[in-house]
Amino acid sequence: MQKKATIVDIANVLGISTATVHRALNGYPNVTAKTRDQVLETAKQLGYKPNRAARLLRSSRPLRISVNTLVGNTDFWHDVHAGIEAAKQSLSLENVELEYRSYPEAGEKELQQFQAALDADVDGIIAFPIDPVGLEPLMRRVAHENVPVVFVATDAPNTAPLAVVSIDTMASGSLAADIMAGALQPPTNVAVTVNAMNITEHGEKYKAFATTMATFYPEINVLAAVEDHGSDAIAYDATRKLLGDHSNLGGIYVTTENSTPVIRAARELGRLDKLTLVTTDLFPDLVPEIRSGAVKATIYQRPQTQGRLAFRLLYEFMDQGSCPTPHVTFAPHLVMRGNLEFFLQRVSLEAKDGETRFAQVP
Repeated sequence: MQKKATIVDIANVLGISTATVHRALNGYPNVTAKTRDQVLETAKQLGYKPNRAARLLRSSRPLRISVNTLVGNTDFWHDVHAGIEAAKQSLSLENVELEYRSYPEAGEKELQQFQAALDADVDGIIAFPIDPVGLEPLMRRVAHENVPVVFVATDAPNTAPLAVVSIDTMASGSLAADIMAGALQPPTNVAVTVNAMNITEHGEKYKAFATTMATFYPEINVLAAVEDHGSDAIAYDATRKLLGDHSNLGGIYVTTENSTPVIRAARELGRLDKLTLVTTDLFPDLVPEIRSGAVKATIYQRPQTQGRLAFRLLYEFMDQGSCPTPHVTFAPHLVMRGNLEFFLQRVSLEAKDGETRFAQVP
């Protein structure tokens, strides 16, 4: 699609700030008549058209944003939502309504909820894309209707969202491989559990993990990915089968939030103390497992930060017609037994509800 002119383009042509362009376009004071005329003429020449959301921000009707994510089995998506709410509150936005459309796992529900948001004529969408192929026709509709979409946690190929906010998945997978390899006695097999390999986030984590092992630790064999499709029950059954099929399994890297059923299955089979586990994210049930050493490390994906940035990028585009970057990638945080208590204190200070969720952990 041809790139639409934004207020940044107008500002660059005239050599003035985007704030001045914004004020001139919207009739705000403190702009000279000459500057206003130059801005309006340049906007006309460039074919600039304010997006629908920007006009709504200055109208009486509330701006409606749909947040489409998994329900989740832990606090990850709760924290993403909390970050979105915190960003809205920090900007003192009273004319923005958030509509949550959640679904329990990968499948048709994701596409149904995305279509429901478009049918409801929302003004913007923050979404976690699980089915990139299924989303393609819906994202073409998004482009036709000029509805900005920001993806959180992962990208989706061939869909061209406004922006993507995520953790560096390749760094996460490589880091998990280094941590695990340092605790193993090769030769041995290791496994990786993912939601689904077609989800960009999980496919990239697996690829980075396997590549790092093959490059630096060739005596450690990475098995084919185990898909749990976001289900605790599938993760539990798959882990029991995995351990039954591989008596010499040395470690498991859990790329999803479904680490609890993996731990439970390994414990019930008497294999937990013989495994090196690297998990993803942090929630109350995982804390004692890290303290005891049952989990070697967890890779924290900073969900509240992802939620805050996703909302701010979407709102900035709605307000100013521009997005500063199409992809925001954060470095993950590594949490181990040695820095766990410090990290819990930090989370409690940064997150309004963090102290409530972690203070009760024995």
